[in-house]
Amino acid sequence: MSKRIAIIGAGPAGLMAAEVLSQYDYQIDVFEQKPSAARKFLMAGKTGLNISHAEPIDTFIQRYDHAAWLSPWVRHWDAQWIQDWMKGLGIESYVGSSGRIFPTEMKAAPLLRAWLKRLVDDGVKFYYRHRCVDVTKNQLTIENQTGCYTDHYDAIVLACGAVSWSQLGSDGAWQQWLSEDQIEPFQASNAGVLKAWSPFMQDCFGQPLKRVDAWVNAENKTHGDIVITHYGFESGVIYKLGRDLRALNHQKQPFILHLDLLPDVSAEQLEKKLHSNKKQSLTNIWRKAGLDHVKINLLREVTNKSIWSDAKQMAQQIKNLNISLDGFRPIEEAISCAGGVKQIALSSQLQLQSNPFVFCCGEMLDWDAPTGGYLLTACFATGRAAGTGVHQYLISDTIR
Repeated sequence: MSKRIAIIGAGPAGLMAAEVLSQYDYQIDVFEQKPSAARKFLMAGKTGLNISHAEPIDTFIQRYDHAAWLSPWVRHWDAQWIQDWMKGLGIESYVGSSGRIFPTEMKAAPLLRAWLKRLVDDGVKFYYRHRCVDVTKNQLTIENQTGCYTDHYDAIVLACGAVSWSQLGSDGAWQQWLSEDQIEPFQASNAGVLKAWSPFMQDCFGQPLKRVDAWVNAENKTHGDIVITHYGFESGVIYKLGRDLRALNHQKQPFILHLDLLPDVSAEQLEKKLHSNKKQSLTNIWRKAGLDHVKINLLREVTNKSIWSDAKQMAQQIKNLNISLDGFRPIEEAISCAGGVKQIALSSQLQLQSNPFVFCCGEMLDWDAPTGGYLLTACFATGRAAGTGVHQYLISDTIR
């Protein structure tokens, strides 16, 4: 009789685990509490599915906070592997000017449909609106529209996601199945940051600070646009600095963002341009120095009026504008989360040390990365690693 495997969660990691295991003679049941699969994956694809990144693998790996842990899997199932895998599903891809990889149709739905069809054709069974409410050893308790029931499996894969975008299925309820010492507490990642603005800034909401340098630590600068919002700041630049900002929070240090508003102009050049001309308004002087309306408003918002006419001091402010932040947007709104099941709680095969029947993968693991294709790549890679781990465990169990 075929061994039975349960996969909890029909997101990218769970589907990858199912794909690996569908190559063998197993009965595979995928339980998804929502009415359909991979809802967060579909949401991510609404504005163009950035599925991976074509940068050199050594650089790619360093985007993760636990790079050494993820490295073997991400190197094995890398961006080129993902492109080849997509092609096998009939989905062509391309590399954008930024190095990001997208399906040519830019949408997630065609890829997901082809993927699910292949899995079903390979015998994988999907149970939607089935919520796992407990895992004890190799026993699951499943709740559906008709009630609760229990069932036993030879192996269980948890691919339950983290705690952001809970309305799409990642509600973090699985944490009750593990002990506190197995889980690094979740924190918002790839999320906007908070800054209390005066009414003066209202006409800048939704507008970008264009082509700025931003940093928390001087050795880790990033360049790009930052959008001013009613609650603070949002953009990929902010996401890239999230790890450094969280470190400040953890160390209870001041939550400071540094900006160079004109990175292509030196402080000395700026100082010359900012010397007052009695025939010109201060706004015109700043504008001619290279500052647009949004940058000028930000300067007026966060600097003391007493130094506005001091060319030297204002040049220093423009090159290193210190902005005190008030924290992150709520974790429910974050694109992803830092934290999750710790490496020490798992074997090298992603098998729980405390329960050999259970394997974990995807965003529920304790790793973090910025947007840009890194999140999906790690979900794919850890899903395949967990599927491989299950197969090796079941083979060894058979031999024993």
